[in-house]
Amino acid sequence: METLTNDTNKLRSEFLHILPCQRLSKVLVNNSLLFLFVANLLITGAIETQEAVDFRSEFLHVLLSRRLGHVPLVAECSKPVANPIFQSDVPSTAALESCPKEHIDNLKDMLKEENIHLHTEAGVQGRLPLLILSLKEKKSEERRPAVVFMHGTSANKEWLRPWLEAYASRGYVAIGLDSRYHGERADSKTAYQDALISSWKNGNTMPFIFDTVWDLIKLAEYLTQREDIDPQRIGITGISLGGMHAWFAAAVDTRYSVAAPLIGVQRFRWAIDNDAWQARVNSLKPVFEVAKIDMEKSEIDKEVVEKVWDRIAPGLASQFDAPYSLPVIAPRPLYLLNGAEDPRCPLGGLVVPLKRAKKAYKKTASPGNFKFVAEDGVGHQVTSFMIKESSDWFDKFLKQGNMIKTWGT
Repeated sequence: METLTNDTNKLRSEFLHILPCQRLSKVLVNNSLLFLFVANLLITGAIETQEAVDFRSEFLHVLLSRRLGHVPLVAECSKPVANPIFQSDVPSTAALESCPKEHIDNLKDMLKEENIHLHTEAGVQGRLPLLILSLKEKKSEERRPAVVFMHGTSANKEWLRPWLEAYASRGYVAIGLDSRYHGERADSKTAYQDALISSWKNGNTMPFIFDTVWDLIKLAEYLTQREDIDPQRIGITGISLGGMHAWFAAAVDTRYSVAAPLIGVQRFRWAIDNDAWQARVNSLKPVFEVAKIDMEKSEIDKEVVEKVWDRIAPGLASQFDAPYSLPVIAPRPLYLLNGAEDPRCPLGGLVVPLKRAKKAYKKTASPGNFKFVAEDGVGHQVTSFMIKESSDWFDKFLKQGNMIKTWGT
């Protein structure tokens, strides 16, 4: 793999300065292949494959098609949330609390907490709530690695706190956020399901995965401008829906240099073709019930499923599905962790995506940067094993000194 040799930091910095205003411009839409090639070259130092450039260009075109309007990338201070909204039963935090942490007697006192609203586009949903934890600064001004954490369906960023604290204790800047129609962005306990139905009815939003991926693109722009974060050491992980967010954010934005999606990666097309869509659909059933009625069907069938995916997340079951989105993450480190018995992410659907991903990592001379584990006996559940494995993965590739030894190996 070819790389830039030296003295690119100033050029990268200048590029990152203009990136926010260029993202929504005609430059991006009309010259996306060139723009994305240059973006990756300047930020990561790696030369993109044509496949990756084409994928990102097409995906960004879809994201831009349903944006409400450009706004300046502004971060505003907000207040801690006392009573966060959960749209279903509060999930256990046992696995998160098992995350490795540095033993610090007065950790709570040593943590710096930032509550921020980042403006990612016009409209109410364009306010992205962030919870950022890090150790209070000492004399050293060394930039730190950062990891973005994504919650699952019906949860919120406050639920992520044990996970954030563990990483912050180990020297990371840990960022949690509310995905679209969750947490501070929800006005009721049915906000997310209501948004999915509205998307099916009106086709003007993409609340399932894609709109939050747009937020993650804008978040990457913000994080790379912070003086306390090393712009080349930003990772992303998440659970279930959050795992999907992490997967697609890494696919479309190379500023996420390491990724570890948990119980999220699946193949939507395979599930439709092999009658294995039921578990995933049942997790979002209200929108499919409405679509069934609108399509004058007596029951939800594969045609309903396909129509809903195409409407609320165009390309999800076709050109953006796992066989195409996983390979373009190469050569950046990617660790996929699933449950072997997870009906929402059936292993049969991952045979081809994994084969294509392994080929891409081998082609970029980085086979050690890709890993997949399906934990035996585990369904759609995050486990302490997954939390520990992903933690070790980020330490391996993001900790100072480790990157040089392992990147591109």
